[in-house]
Amino acid sequence: MFDTLSDRLAATFKNLRGKGRLSEADIDATAREIRIALLEADVALPAVRAFIARIKERASGAEVSAALNPAQQVIKIVNEELISILGGETRRLRYAKTGPTVIMLAGLQGAGKTTLAGKLAKWLKDQKHTPLLVACDLQRPNAVTQLGVMAERAGVAIYAPEPGNGVGDPVKVARDSIEYAKTKQYDVVIVDTAGRLGIDAEMMQQAADIRAAVNPDEVLFVVDAMVGQDAVTTAQAFLDGVDFTGVVLSKLDGDARGGAALSVAHITGRQIMFASNGEKLDDFDAFHPDRMASRILGMGDVLSLIEQAEKTFSQEEAAKVHAKLASKGGKEFGLGDFLAQLEQVSKMGSITKLLGMLPGMAQMRDQINNIDDKDVARVGAIIKSMTQAERDDPKLINGSRRARIARGSGVHVSEVSSLVERFFEARKMMSAMAGGKGMPGMPGMPGMGGGASRKPKQQKAAKGRRQSGNPLKRQQEAQQAAQKKDETAAQPGGAFGLGPGQGPSDFELPKEFKDLL
Repeated sequence: MFDTLSDRLAATFKNLRGKGRLSEADIDATAREIRIALLEADVALPAVRAFIARIKERASGAEVSAALNPAQQVIKIVNEELISILGGETRRLRYAKTGPTVIMLAGLQGAGKTTLAGKLAKWLKDQKHTPLLVACDLQRPNAVTQLGVMAERAGVAIYAPEPGNGVGDPVKVARDSIEYAKTKQYDVVIVDTAGRLGIDAEMMQQAADIRAAVNPDEVLFVVDAMVGQDAVTTAQAFLDGVDFTGVVLSKLDGDARGGAALSVAHITGRQIMFASNGEKLDDFDAFHPDRMASRILGMGDVLSLIEQAEKTFSQEEAAKVHAKLASKGGKEFGLGDFLAQLEQVSKMGSITKLLGMLPGMAQMRDQINNIDDKDVARVGAIIKSMTQAERDDPKLINGSRRARIARGSGVHVSEVSSLVERFFEARKMMSAMAGGKGMPGMPGMPGMGGGASRKPKQQKAAKGRRQSGNPLKRQQEAQQAAQKKDETAAQPGGAFGLGPGQGPSDFELPKEFKDLL
């Protein structure tokens, strides 16, 4: 979503690099480029003006003029101001002290409220809560049915006494759902309200009546992240009519420019709490302003990547894989183990999205976008067409076996050969890393391994000392050298300062030095 904005900001910062000092003209030019980038990203004009004013004020101050690297300091300022405009700190849900916590969803029709209700319920269930979905959208055709499907997929309960399609009183359903939740011991109630095509006074009043009936702990305004400048007008109307407490961004995986995300929090003063970035129920998480700012500036989002990995990967399985790679040169690690690891990675989501979270990947966006997630399925089909013996020991796979595997998986023989060859290379590298030897072929680094194959530098033979051409002086130098040699031999440590019987052959380093080496 933020690709265009990221590219423009990256080009702006590139012009600052290498400058030891920033002039007023440099700061003005940078501010102008950032302003254009934000306006092109459909950020609301009041938000842009406030953002640029803060950057110019701070960039002209002492923190940049006194910095060793002014360009890096400006990037730091932009990053901090982006975090600020996105809402500052991460905002958490407020739960009720007694009784069920009531969360009401509001927003325009088509913003994705019903789908988001299912995602929020699944997220709360994963957080060890017992949510109840309440169908109060009785206007839109099949809205109640859709919410029922979402509840079934999320594995949560639903309260839908009315069939919908224009039949039933949504305010009464909302009021009755609270008593139902108390009776059935549900600790969170998610009320899905009817959307509206625009700023509809009648529908806005209905939302206000539902709010008054259930007295929610949180009112979440669901905004389509693909809506541009109009998001601010809509958000302001909902703020006046319903007075929401937080914002949820839907469709964050779209190809729009992301202006809504940078505008709503600043204009309304309500923070973005959640973001939905895909069609699956799991494509939903808490919104972290610092991580989003980091992504916009092309610095990646390693923390979110780690959190996704922790949810997906089992520590026991990881320990088993590490043990197989570390022993016997990694020969115990077979293609079956490799397939299991690939399947674990694919559970984390799209490979393209995962790579996009790594720092510095903005420069490789075109190559990353060309990655096809179906390649993982193709590799899986090839490995599953092998016998167990072939998976455990890929060296068994000769020409006739490759032809059989290719027929079984519907690929060309060359693809099977390529997979086996790449597997051996990958296993060799992973085994070296698991054994603490570092990356094969990489120069040795202290504590990182990988330097054992490096040959020691041959020292040049020391040149003999030049002798004087004067015979008397030469004789005097010879006498001084002999005298010095006798004095050294007479000392109790010898030439190396060691005690008697401690020559180089039987000298032993202290334990601390051995450990260090």
